[in-house]
Amino acid sequence: MASHDSHTGRLSSLFASPDTSSFTEFLGAYSPDLLPGGRTPPASPVGDEIPHGTTIVAVTFPGGVVMAGDRRATAGNVIAQRDIEKVFRADEFSAIAIAGTAGIGIEMMRLFQVELEHYEKREGRTLSVEGKANRLATMVRQNLGMAMQGLAVVPLFAGYDEERDAGRIFSYDPAGGRYEERDFHSIGSGSVFARGALKKLFRRDLSAEDAALVCVQALYDAADDDSATGGPDLPRRIFPVVASVTSDGYRRLGEDEVGALARSVVEGRYDSPGGPTAPLR
Repeated sequence: MASHDSHTGRLSSLFASPDTSSFTEFLGAYSPDLLPGGRTPPASPVGDEIPHGTTIVAVTFPGGVVMAGDRRATAGNVIAQRDIEKVFRADEFSAIAIAGTAGIGIEMMRLFQVELEHYEKREGRTLSVEGKANRLATMVRQNLGMAMQGLAVVPLFAGYDEERDAGRIFSYDPAGGRYEERDFHSIGSGSVFARGALKKLFRRDLSAEDAALVCVQALYDAADDDSATGGPDLPRRIFPVVASVTSDGYRRLGEDEVGALARSVVEGRYDSPGGPTAPLR
């Protein structure tokens, strides 16, 4: 990688006058091998030995959105890590979470954070929520070669839309397809079970606190039926990562807040192992 002119010792002219407000495009022109999808895919599909992140959920409420993720990473039938974090601040008014190959997912998340900050500094304004979602779709698409060899990363993106005064959720497929979801969504190995819980518990008038509780309930249901999803670990004080995005910006709930939610869910399951029931009518 040539980071500077070997004769003058100066940085490449790309640094002095970049032609794009996209950091990903700039990096692709300068040193494409540094992009997550810019590396040569393995010759054959990888096995289960590489850690994978699992279940993520997101729920909208009036004026915002809550996103939460369990803390387990698995490598085949082995728990690779009990306290991995999969939900992150993308910028002041958005959040990103990853499921799939953990190492590549975290790298993609960090690159996305730089992408948004680079655009803001270059243009003097932030991207719209849809603009951010589109930039992330491009990054996912660039990882297609790795995904076809078993190193797929599927993110979930959520942000606050100032014009609508509402939270919005976007999901993706490994080929970079971008889809806006209504009300709630879940990705990862336990998503089928989590989505079933979300479907029964969601209401359009949820408060931010109730939306967080719904997320924790859904993650518990996912862990109840999916061995790759970790439930609240009370003895080790390992709880889901829960974050909200509103007009006040991104806020990660403190450990005491999430711990209280997790304990209330676990205690409630002693009386109702299947969780809260939705009204029939």
